[in-house]
Amino acid sequence: MLILIERMSLEVKAGIIMYQTSHSKGQELVAQRMVKWFNRFGHKAYLITSIYHDGEEIVKKREIELTIDGYRIFEKDPAIELPVVRVDSDKTTWPPRRIMFRNFVDVLRKLCDELKLNVLITHSTLWNGPEETAKFIMWRRTIKSLNLNGGLDPIYCHMSHYQPPDPTRYSLIERAYRMAWNHLIFPQIFKTADLIICVTPVEAEEMIKMGARPDQIYIFPGGIDDDEFIDLERVDSSEFRTKYDIPCDKKLISYLGTVEERKNPLAIVKIAEKLKDRKDIHFVIAGRPGDQWSEVEKECSKLRNVTLTGELSNEDKLKLIKESYLNIIMSRMEALGLTQLEFMYGGVPVITSGTYGQKWIVRNNIDGIHVNGPDDIDGAVRAIEYLVDNPQVRNEMSINAKERASKFLMSKLMRDFIEKLESVLKMKEYGKTISSVS
Repeated sequence: MLILIERMSLEVKAGIIMYQTSHSKGQELVAQRMVKWFNRFGHKAYLITSIYHDGEEIVKKREIELTIDGYRIFEKDPAIELPVVRVDSDKTTWPPRRIMFRNFVDVLRKLCDELKLNVLITHSTLWNGPEETAKFIMWRRTIKSLNLNGGLDPIYCHMSHYQPPDPTRYSLIERAYRMAWNHLIFPQIFKTADLIICVTPVEAEEMIKMGARPDQIYIFPGGIDDDEFIDLERVDSSEFRTKYDIPCDKKLISYLGTVEERKNPLAIVKIAEKLKDRKDIHFVIAGRPGDQWSEVEKECSKLRNVTLTGELSNEDKLKLIKESYLNIIMSRMEALGLTQLEFMYGGVPVITSGTYGQKWIVRNNIDGIHVNGPDDIDGAVRAIEYLVDNPQVRNEMSINAKERASKFLMSKLMRDFIEKLESVLKMKEYGKTISSVS
């Protein structure tokens, strides 16, 4: 019997649950890339998400409300061109920046039956997707314990992309709400989940402190999409500087990310101001406008050594990476830092504030330099000047950075993850077989 189980080839049919889709936000991109690579490897996956893409309706709310089931299935979603289920949902005024699903336990019941899902993976915190999924899983397992036919018993995985309720980043009110969510919801998730997916060992330690079992932990560091970077070496970046009126004879120090307070791009402007007399350095601040855009735009207008581009296409992002001498991020909080991985894969060392996951993904004095937190402007200035004035050190870091980032290609991460899921599925099937025999 065990031999038969070991030889079973089990297809993963996964529902990846995230509150919206995006072309630029890290958590959303990880969820979308999971869907893409499950399907690439011959399994079946859908992104189960809201009607929103980067905060804008991609499907009219009324259209979903009029469906009998409360969702609409797209085999090729209009926003991200992946298999997606758009469910009835609403933006919330509290907690901020979140979206909630309506009637989600029943939606999951219907989707699991219709799509035969055997894996559910929830992403992020402070919204009702993980909580409702945990309730659904516990409901199915309770039905099964009562010897009733409740349908499939999916594997449940949760990926928080966890960021601590840091007092330097959040207001006291929001910090208190985050702490309350952590105390109330994480215990439900830890009790129910088969796997707790963490982007770094730093996060894994936090999860264990809050009650996760060590055997639940699975490390999955976001991942670089192979398809986006396969032709990086052949990318012609010669027109990038002309397009954005950037001098051709200067070393580019590049920030790429949403122009929002959390990412702290205003610190980059302050660093640029201190280096305005260096004739060999130019700064690029690129990314989607956020809550710090107006202030950054105003301050950049005063400096000749900074170019503010706005959001870049994927093609221009690759060109920026190829043109960059250094990447810089002075973020106040980062679960990991997908953008830093991408620059590293392009051989660009990173100067980082070293907060949370950044201190793991970027090795200090190996792949880049850690400064003393997000407000260490002078430390960042010194780091930039050191690497500009010592190109041999920068080039050594470039080699190290590319080698490290190459370990985090999505193809490799997903192949290993699928093997883990298959082993869990086989154990579930083996348990069912034993149960039926006894």
